[in-house]
This record gives sequence, structure tokens and C-alpha cells, in this order.
Amino acid sequence: MNWNLPLRSLTLALPVLLLAATDISADASRQIAITFDDAPRDAGPFQDETQRTDALIDALAKGRVEGAMFFATTRNLEARGEEGEARLKRYVEAGHVLANHSHAHGSANRIPAEDFLADVSFAQERLAGYPGNTPYFRFPFLNEGDTEEKRDAIRGGLDALGLKQGYVTIDNYDWYLQALFDEAVRTDAPIDLDAWRGIYVEVLMAAVNHYDAMALRTLDRSPAHVLLLHENDLAALFIDDLTAALRAVGWEIIPALEAYEDPIAERAPDTLLLGQGRVAALAAEAGTPGRELRHGWEDEDELRKLLEQRGLLPAQ
Repeated sequence: MNWNLPLRSLTLALPVLLLAATDISADASRQIAITFDDAPRDAGPFQDETQRTDALIDALAKGRVEGAMFFATTRNLEARGEEGEARLKRYVEAGHVLANHSHAHGSANRIPAEDFLADVSFAQERLAGYPGNTPYFRFPFLNEGDTEEKRDAIRGGLDALGLKQGYVTIDNYDWYLQALFDEAVRTDAPIDLDAWRGIYVEVLMAAVNHYDAMALRTLDRSPAHVLLLHENDLAALFIDDLTAALRAVGWEIIPALEAYEDPIAERAPDTLLLGQGRVAALAAEAGTPGRELRHGWEDEDELRKLLEQRGLLPAQ
């Protein structure tokens, strides 16, 4: 199934930009880096793998994003073969960098520490020959272990492997938005890309606002943020619209390697509430109740309800 993609326009996102502007202080410096998990992902019902990579590279260039970080899951490389390897190399050729997202994408909460570290080490060996590979690792599901003993053993093991934490500061459910988009495409109903663009920007700007406000409350400053996204169709379609919305309210888009120089990189939270990123973990460590850590749209039922209300999915 093919659609002619409409031209992007800031005008389409104007209501979102106005909403975001009311939530972000204009007099404060804001910096954010863009990162993508699970590369190279397989094809979905809307785009094949090569189309997605082409579109994502083009959209990042239009959005003037330099040094985005792609966290590779090497099991996906095995599944994609030469095509997957070529896609990773193309991201590097376009000015971005690679990092480790494990081989099998297992949760550290469910795997013994030694097995988890073996999996990470295997992935690191697989990525070692790639230009643009950096010594960063991101936990699948952001889980670092279900006990303090396991968490600390894994952290120590990553240090021994020479890997730094590719933490995030802004969590969100872009992965579930993609699942709902795939569902809409499979129904063979008309796809209103302008409406999906608006939803994508609105939901992600709300996440940015939520975690930046949490950082201001917890750290008394806005750190260099790291936004968690996935290498999926929605990112390829709309990442330039998102970066335009961010810049419209004063955010500076910086390379991921620069963001990881922020002092927050040296703070390993002493908590097991780690699945929403570093800012939320530090807030939890400081005593913020768990119910206040998560944004309202980090919820599958709420996102589906939002899309049903906007007419993008049939009501269940």
C-alpha cells in the first residue's frame, strides 16, 4: 500500500507549538539529543526497511539533527543480513553514531547478571568493526536489574567492558504509537498523515515538558536531555516536524555524545525504579512518589483512547 506523503508544514503543528510554549520557560537554556533504539528494525506494513532508513536520514537532515545515536540490537543485524549492515553504515555516513543495545534485547530484570553481560559482550564484539561505533550501552526496556545486587553487578560488568551508560532522560511510548499506526494501516482505512503528524508531535512534546519539569524540580536545572525514540516509521515520517516544534519554543538540538557529557551522566541512581530513564530515577531516589513519575500518555489505554477521540482508530 502506498500513499503520497504531503509536504510538511509548521502550520500543521501550530496548536501543538502554542501548547508547548505555555509549558516551557522561554528564559531558560534547553538542550536535547535524539537517540533511536532497536536498529536495524524490520519492515512494517507502511514502509520497507530501506524506505524507512532513506526517509529517516532525509528527515534528520531536514531537521538539522547532527550526531543522533542509533542503539543497535545485533540480533536484528543477523536477521537483516547485508541489508541491515548497510543501513547502519548509512546512518554513520550521514553523520550519526552507533551504540550497543544488546544482542537478544532481553530484560536485565529477567536474566541472570552473568548471562546478561555475556549477551552485551557478544553484541559489542559484533559492533566493534563498525565505523561510528561508540562505547555506550542502553538497557533494553531501560531495566538494569530487579535487585540491588544484580543491578550493581551489571553496572560493574559494563564498566569492565568499557561501556558507558546510554541513559535517557525523556521516556515515552513512541513504540506503542507505532503499534497503533501499524494497526490503522492494516485495517486498510484512509490514513490521515497530517493528523498522525500532529499526534506524534503533541505526545512527544508533552513527554519533553513532563521530564524537563521533573528535572527542574529534582535537580534545580535542565540537564542536556536525551530523548528515547525507536527506529520506526513514525520517526522517519515526522522527526523533522518534532525538531521544528522543539526549536520553536527554544530547544537546541545537540549531538548525543555532547549530551552525555552532562554531569547527570556521573549520577548512578540508587533505586530500582529505573525503567523511565535517569531523571525519573533520580526523582524517585529523592522521594517523588511513583505515580508522579510517569506522564499520562505513558499508558497504552490512554494513547488508544486519544487516537479514537481524534478519529484515527475505530472505537473499541
